[in-house]
Amino acid sequence: DGDNHNRSWNHGVEGETDDPRVNELRERQQRNFLATLFLSQGVPMLLGGDELARTQGGNNNGYCQDNEVSWFDWRLDERAERLLAFTKQLIDFRARHPVFRRRDFLRGEETLGSGSPDVWWFRPDGRKMTQRNWQAGDTHTLGVFLNGAEIPTVSAHGAPVLDDTFLILFNADEEGVVFTLPAVSFGRRWEQELSTADPEREVGVDVFPARGVVPVEGRSLVVLRRIA
Repeated sequence: DGDNHNRSWNHGVEGETDDPRVNELRERQQRNFLATLFLSQGVPMLLGGDELARTQGGNNNGYCQDNEVSWFDWRLDERAERLLAFTKQLIDFRARHPVFRRRDFLRGEETLGSGSPDVWWFRPDGRKMTQRNWQAGDTHTLGVFLNGAEIPTVSAHGAPVLDDTFLILFNADEEGVVFTLPAVSFGRRWEQELSTADPEREVGVDVFPARGVVPVEGRSLVVLRRIA
Protein backbone atom coordinates (compact mmCIF):
# COMPACT_ATOMS: atom_id res chain seq x y z
CA ASP A 1 0.00 0.00 0.00
CA GLY A 2 3.00 2.31 0.34
CA ASP A 3 5.95 3.38 -1.74
CA ASN A 4 7.95 0.60 -3.39
CA HIS A 5 11.26 2.20 -2.40
CA ASN A 6 11.71 0.02 0.68
CA ARG A 7 14.82 0.03 2.83
CA SER A 8 14.23 -3.43 4.20
CA TRP A 9 15.86 -6.85 4.12
CA ASN A 10 14.16 -10.23 4.39
CA HIS A 11 17.36 -11.94 5.66
CA GLY A 12 17.32 -14.45 2.83
CA VAL A 13 13.72 -15.68 2.84
CA GLU A 14 10.56 -13.79 1.93
CA GLY A 15 7.86 -14.03 4.59
CA GLU A 16 7.59 -16.53 7.41
CA THR A 17 10.05 -19.43 7.51
CA ASP A 18 11.06 -22.37 9.66
CA ASP A 19 14.75 -21.85 8.83
CA PRO A 20 16.36 -21.46 12.29
CA ARG A 21 19.30 -19.42 10.95
CA VAL A 22 17.03 -16.87 9.30
CA ASN A 23 14.77 -16.61 12.35
CA GLU A 24 17.72 -16.25 14.73
CA LEU A 25 19.19 -13.46 12.61
CA ARG A 26 15.84 -11.68 12.40
CA GLU A 27 15.49 -11.81 16.18
CA ARG A 28 19.05 -10.59 16.67
CA GLN A 29 18.46 -7.66 14.33
CA GLN A 30 15.35 -6.75 16.30
CA ARG A 31 17.46 -6.71 19.47
CA ASN A 32 20.12 -4.64 17.69
CA PHE A 33 17.64 -1.96 16.67
CA LEU A 34 16.02 -1.84 20.10
CA ALA A 35 19.40 -1.65 21.85
CA THR A 36 20.61 1.09 19.51
CA LEU A 37 17.45 3.07 20.24
CA PHE A 38 17.58 2.80 24.03
CA LEU A 39 21.34 3.41 24.23
CA SER A 40 21.05 6.60 22.15
CA GLN A 41 20.83 10.14 23.48
CA GLY A 42 17.50 11.93 23.22
CA VAL A 43 13.97 10.66 23.75
CA PRO A 44 13.42 7.06 22.56
CA MET A 45 10.49 6.81 20.15
CA LEU A 46 9.30 3.20 20.08
CA LEU A 47 6.58 2.18 17.65
CA GLY A 48 3.94 0.23 19.55
CA GLY A 49 4.32 -3.44 18.78
CA ASP A 50 8.05 -3.37 18.04
CA GLU A 51 8.63 -4.68 21.56
CA LEU A 52 6.46 -7.70 20.65
CA ALA A 53 7.94 -8.44 17.21
CA ARG A 54 4.70 -7.24 15.63
CA THR A 55 4.69 -7.44 11.84
CA GLN A 56 2.53 -6.09 9.03
CA GLY A 57 3.73 -8.80 6.67
CA GLY A 58 5.80 -6.40 4.60
CA ASN A 59 3.04 -3.80 4.18
CA ASN A 60 4.71 -0.43 4.80
CA ASN A 61 1.50 1.62 4.83
CA GLY A 62 -1.08 -0.50 6.60
CA TYR A 63 -3.13 2.22 8.31
CA CYS A 64 -6.04 1.63 5.90
CA GLN A 65 -6.04 -2.13 6.52
CA ASP A 66 -8.72 -2.90 9.10
CA ASN A 67 -7.75 -6.55 9.26
CA GLU A 68 -4.97 -8.84 10.50
CA VAL A 69 -2.37 -6.76 8.63
CA SER A 70 -2.70 -3.91 11.13
CA TRP A 71 -4.35 -5.51 14.15
CA PHE A 72 -2.42 -6.29 17.32
CA ASP A 73 -2.28 -9.94 18.31
CA TRP A 74 -1.94 -9.92 22.10
CA ARG A 75 -1.47 -13.69 22.25
CA LEU A 76 2.28 -13.64 22.72
CA ASP A 77 4.27 -16.57 21.46
CA GLU A 78 7.69 -17.54 22.80
CA ARG A 79 9.50 -15.23 20.39
CA ALA A 80 7.39 -12.23 21.42
CA GLU A 81 7.87 -13.03 25.10
CA ARG A 82 11.65 -13.11 24.63
CA LEU A 83 11.71 -9.78 22.83
CA LEU A 84 9.41 -8.15 25.37
CA ALA A 85 11.69 -9.30 28.20
CA PHE A 86 14.72 -7.91 26.37
CA THR A 87 12.96 -4.58 25.80
CA LYS A 88 12.10 -4.33 29.50
CA GLN A 89 15.75 -5.02 30.31
CA LEU A 90 16.83 -2.17 28.03
CA ILE A 91 14.30 0.26 29.51
CA ASP A 92 15.45 -0.57 33.04
CA PHE A 93 19.10 -0.25 32.03
CA ARG A 94 18.52 3.17 30.47
CA ALA A 95 16.52 4.37 33.48
CA ARG A 96 19.37 3.44 35.83
CA HIS A 97 22.09 5.19 33.80
CA PRO A 98 21.84 8.94 33.11
CA VAL A 99 24.88 8.80 30.82
CA PHE A 100 22.43 7.60 28.15
CA ARG A 101 19.98 10.42 28.98
CA ARG A 102 22.15 13.53 28.83
CA ARG A 103 20.45 16.91 28.57
CA ASP A 104 23.39 18.49 26.77
CA PHE A 105 25.11 17.66 23.51
CA LEU A 106 28.23 15.52 23.64
CA ARG A 107 31.34 17.55 22.81
CA GLY A 108 34.19 15.06 22.64
CA GLU A 109 36.00 17.06 25.31
CA GLU A 110 36.87 16.86 29.00
CA THR A 111 35.19 19.70 30.88
CA LEU A 112 34.71 18.40 34.44
CA GLY A 113 38.20 17.16 35.28
CA SER A 114 37.59 13.42 34.92
CA GLY A 115 40.71 12.91 32.82
CA SER A 116 38.78 11.67 29.77
CA PRO A 117 36.39 13.23 27.23
CA ASP A 118 32.64 12.84 27.52
CA VAL A 119 32.60 10.73 24.34
CA TRP A 120 35.30 9.09 22.24
CA TRP A 121 34.80 7.01 19.09
CA PHE A 122 37.25 4.24 18.24
CA ARG A 123 38.02 1.55 15.67
CA PRO A 124 38.21 -2.21 16.35
CA ASP A 125 41.96 -1.78 16.97
CA GLY A 126 41.18 0.51 19.92
CA ARG A 127 42.48 3.63 18.20
CA LYS A 128 40.57 6.84 17.56
CA MET A 129 38.28 7.02 14.55
CA THR A 130 39.73 9.31 11.89
CA GLN A 131 37.91 11.43 9.35
CA ARG A 132 38.88 8.89 6.71
CA ASN A 133 37.34 6.09 8.82
CA TRP A 134 34.08 8.03 9.16
CA GLN A 135 33.90 8.62 5.41
CA ALA A 136 34.76 5.06 4.36
CA GLY A 137 31.72 3.42 2.80
CA ASP A 138 32.75 -0.06 3.92
CA THR A 139 33.00 0.74 7.64
CA HIS A 140 30.74 -1.67 9.54
CA THR A 141 32.35 -1.59 12.98
CA LEU A 142 33.02 1.06 15.59
CA GLY A 143 33.12 1.57 19.32
CA VAL A 144 32.06 4.44 21.56
CA PHE A 145 33.25 5.47 25.02
CA LEU A 146 30.64 7.26 27.18
CA ASN A 147 32.00 8.93 30.30
CA GLY A 148 29.64 8.93 33.27
CA ALA A 149 31.85 11.44 35.11
CA GLU A 150 31.42 14.08 32.39
CA ILE A 151 27.69 14.82 32.63
CA PRO A 152 27.39 18.64 32.83
CA THR A 153 24.05 18.81 34.64
CA VAL A 154 22.94 18.70 38.26
CA SER A 155 20.10 16.91 39.99
CA ALA A 156 16.92 18.57 41.26
CA HIS A 157 18.77 19.07 44.56
CA GLY A 158 21.78 20.70 42.91
CA ALA A 159 24.09 17.69 43.21
CA PRO A 160 26.35 16.63 40.32
CA VAL A 161 24.94 13.84 38.16
CA LEU A 162 27.42 10.95 38.14
CA ASP A 163 27.13 7.58 36.46
CA ASP A 164 29.11 4.54 35.42
CA THR A 165 31.26 4.73 32.30
CA PHE A 166 30.58 2.48 29.32
CA LEU A 167 31.96 1.17 26.06
CA ILE A 168 29.59 0.10 23.29
CA LEU A 169 31.02 -2.09 20.53
CA PHE A 170 29.04 -2.16 17.27
CA ASN A 171 29.53 -4.79 14.57
CA ALA A 172 27.17 -4.52 11.60
CA ASP A 173 29.28 -6.89 9.50
CA GLU A 174 28.05 -10.43 8.90
CA GLU A 175 31.34 -11.82 10.22
CA GLY A 176 32.55 -11.66 13.80
CA VAL A 177 35.12 -9.03 14.75
CA VAL A 178 37.65 -8.92 17.57
CA PHE A 179 37.81 -5.50 19.23
CA THR A 180 40.87 -4.30 21.11
CA LEU A 181 39.80 -2.08 23.99
CA PRO A 182 41.17 1.47 24.38
CA ALA A 183 44.19 2.35 26.49
CA VAL A 184 44.26 2.20 30.29
CA SER A 185 43.58 5.94 30.51
CA PHE A 186 39.96 5.16 29.59
CA GLY A 187 39.65 2.37 32.14
CA ARG A 188 41.66 -0.52 33.55
CA ARG A 189 38.95 -3.20 33.63
CA TRP A 190 35.58 -3.67 31.97
CA GLU A 191 32.77 -6.17 32.47
CA GLN A 192 30.18 -7.17 29.92
CA GLU A 193 26.69 -5.87 30.67
CA LEU A 194 24.84 -6.85 27.52
CA SER A 195 25.25 -8.64 24.20
CA THR A 196 22.57 -8.75 21.53
CA ALA A 197 24.08 -12.02 20.30
CA ASP A 198 23.64 -13.64 23.73
CA PRO A 199 21.00 -11.61 25.61
CA GLU A 200 20.61 -14.13 28.43
CA ARG A 201 24.29 -14.22 29.38
CA GLU A 202 24.82 -13.31 33.02
CA VAL A 203 26.26 -9.87 33.76
CA GLY A 204 29.82 -9.91 35.10
CA VAL A 205 30.82 -13.30 33.73
CA ASP A 206 33.10 -11.71 31.13
CA VAL A 207 35.74 -9.23 32.34
CA PHE A 208 38.34 -7.60 30.09
CA PRO A 209 41.45 -5.49 30.80
CA ALA A 210 42.50 -2.32 29.02
CA ARG A 211 43.85 -3.20 25.57
CA GLY A 212 42.27 -6.62 25.99
CA VAL A 213 40.40 -8.25 23.13
CA VAL A 214 36.63 -8.68 22.99
CA PRO A 215 35.02 -10.92 20.36
CA VAL A 216 31.84 -9.40 18.94
CA GLU A 217 29.72 -11.71 16.82
CA GLY A 218 28.46 -10.67 13.42
CA ARG A 219 25.51 -8.27 13.39
CA SER A 220 25.57 -7.63 17.12
CA LEU A 221 26.59 -5.11 19.74
CA VAL A 222 28.20 -5.46 23.15
CA VAL A 223 27.98 -3.10 26.14
CA LEU A 224 30.84 -3.01 28.65
CA ARG A 225 30.85 -1.19 32.00
CA ARG A 226 34.04 0.16 33.58
CA ILE A 227 34.74 -1.47 36.94
CA ALA A 228 38.27 -0.15 37.58
